[in-house]
Amino acid sequence: MSDSRQRTALRKQALSFLKSHKDQAYRPKEIAKTLGIKNQGRFEAFKDVLREMQDAGMAEHVGKGRIQYRDRGAQHTAEGSLQVIASGHGFVSLDKGGDDVFVRKNRMGTALNGDRVRIGLAAEKKKRDPGDLREAEILEVLERKTNQTVGTFQTVKKAGWVKPDDPRISHDVYVPREEWNGATPGDKVVVSIDSFDDPKASPEGRVLSVLGRADAPGVAVLALAMAHGAKAEFPPEVEKAASDVKAGITKKEVARRLDLRDYPIFTIDPVDAKDFDDAIHTRDLGDGMTELGIHIADVSHYVPKGGIIDQEAYDRATSTYLVDRVIPMLPEELSNGVCSLRPREDKLTYSVLLTVDGGGNVHSWDIRETVIHSKERFAYEDAQEILDGKNQDHPLAPEVLRAGEIAKTLTAKRMAEGAIDFDVPEIRVVLDDKGRPIDIITKERKPANRLIEEFMLLANQAVAKEAEKLQRPLVYRIHDNPDAERIAALADYVRPFGYTLPHESGKVVRADLNNLLKKVKGSPEAPVIEQAAIRAMSKAVYSPHNIGHYGLGFSHYAHFTSPIRRYPDLIVHRLLKDYLASGDGKVPVPEMDKLEAQAKHCSEREREATEAERESIKLKQVEYAEQHVGDSFEGVVVSVTKFGVFVELKELLVQGLVHVRDMNDDYWEYDPSRYELVGRYSGRRIRTGSPVKVEITGADTQTRQIDLAFVEEPGAAPGASPEASGDKGKKTRSRASQLSKSRKKSSRKKSSSKRRR
Repeated sequence: MSDSRQRTALRKQALSFLKSHKDQAYRPKEIAKTLGIKNQGRFEAFKDVLREMQDAGMAEHVGKGRIQYRDRGAQHTAEGSLQVIASGHGFVSLDKGGDDVFVRKNRMGTALNGDRVRIGLAAEKKKRDPGDLREAEILEVLERKTNQTVGTFQTVKKAGWVKPDDPRISHDVYVPREEWNGATPGDKVVVSIDSFDDPKASPEGRVLSVLGRADAPGVAVLALAMAHGAKAEFPPEVEKAASDVKAGITKKEVARRLDLRDYPIFTIDPVDAKDFDDAIHTRDLGDGMTELGIHIADVSHYVPKGGIIDQEAYDRATSTYLVDRVIPMLPEELSNGVCSLRPREDKLTYSVLLTVDGGGNVHSWDIRETVIHSKERFAYEDAQEILDGKNQDHPLAPEVLRAGEIAKTLTAKRMAEGAIDFDVPEIRVVLDDKGRPIDIITKERKPANRLIEEFMLLANQAVAKEAEKLQRPLVYRIHDNPDAERIAALADYVRPFGYTLPHESGKVVRADLNNLLKKVKGSPEAPVIEQAAIRAMSKAVYSPHNIGHYGLGFSHYAHFTSPIRRYPDLIVHRLLKDYLASGDGKVPVPEMDKLEAQAKHCSEREREATEAERESIKLKQVEYAEQHVGDSFEGVVVSVTKFGVFVELKELLVQGLVHVRDMNDDYWEYDPSRYELVGRYSGRRIRTGSPVKVEITGADTQTRQIDLAFVEEPGAAPGASPEASGDKGKKTRSRASQLSKSRKKSSRKKSSSKRRR
């Protein structure tokens, strides 16, 4: 039996004994004798276990070397979800609501990030500073969020260990020799966490899969995706089921659908896309009316509810778009083949046909099962050329131009009605054939992108309104109003840049937010302010309870247009088909509970996939920065703290830190009221929004951190004329230089004395 299992067994024995004699106290020897523990080695281990039980609050010392059972039932308890931060401390979001509760890392027990836990709340302090959180200890893990993690395999004295990549997991995972599964030291692996009952011992697990050498191309990206719950491969039985799906369309199937194969339908997608979810058409109806057709791949026809493919798709809930690959929700045979709306092929679709007037107002809609035959597959660049007046001899040019004009009208109408325009450029890292970053570029949204977005938004609104009209439940895409504290923080953040954001009692009018975004557009600080504004918003989630979509300004909104890559869209397709086919009757109440669970699962998986996507981009940005150590870049200060200055590099679109310990040109003091660093001798101030020039001094792909140093003297002396500041600067540099020399001299003395010792 491993040490971990032995200690677990001893703890269970001791706990059982103390609980059955809860009114009495015993010395360790007395308990050991009763339990038949005679071996001295086992007794020493048993005493360690008793001490751990006291630390964990399971038992308590009552004097004279005696301990007894601690009745935690008398303690005020609560349940909630744990979020662990990199330092090892955690916060519990309580099921009953209210403020989060703080848990110190030494009170964490065996809980891991994301677990549902039961906590014992510390007594309320009579005097508690505003903002201070109540503290607690974790009493029990009710439900593990995950039973596996990703890390690097290593051996120590023939024992196998996995060091987790996740800094929030402070314990290495012990792997018995028979569970190595072919792993060798230096491999990146997925490891299970099978047992973790003792906070003073290591978790024990098995190597589930070997991803490759930790330093091999692509392995780091795959590892972070797996750490966020992505599945790199489909089970063989799912792949087989997908390959068995018949692609042909029978005459009987065509006969029961609306046949639109003669319509001028086309797709517009990224140039490298293969999974074509959506196609569109426009048709002039006369009298100023136009028909807009949005045709969506009918995935529900090919993926039976509850089948093996459906179960796998639900588990994944979304496709994950990493910097170097796509991990799809559906097997390739379906996502890129049978379901994909490839050109010049008959395809089954689920369509929304809308009638709109010249002002973009929707007069009616019809939701139908259809069959289409796409006439063309446009890349965004191809469609943009037509919108720019080029390639006008293309047979579908008139259709593209009409769609473009309608999209302009829809955008203008939406913005006038209060939608927020987060027009943030998409960062794209260009990789070579070995996965190494060779460039970082931004992809701007052009009219061709907006064209498709506007049509999809219209369809998504229509299906949500249809469900309400039918008085049937649906999984909506909802976006709550922003939190008042976050809006106030955003207003404080943009002020040093010279901008204002009106807000009353923490509330902000969407028009004011749009006005801010318009003002910053094109400025050096635009990327950081746009990202700060996005962070100030609530997170959009899935829910069967409709509260509208704040960011889009919609009262009704659902996801319908991407069932190849989003499971909620597949849920919506199935529900609408059932409703429109039945004609009457409502979904039973138990179905609402199921929809809530599905919506929650899909929201969680989307959040994890988004994090994996962001982290994969950040990883390659840091790798790119690593290639440019010693190079200088223009940047803008995005945050000032007492320990240093965060700077966004304009060219790399990534942030790095100038640590205050490396700022030797002055003695810098932090002013928390202004969020700025002030030079004691120079009077110069470094504040948010300051343009700076920095040098990359280091880049760490493990921590995803970039170290910077100022190339030129940062900040400005307030109120000084250029001439005066120039003279003052010389004096300051002289004094600062002396200060720097003094520090270095002192440092050398200290280090040399340490060496002598």
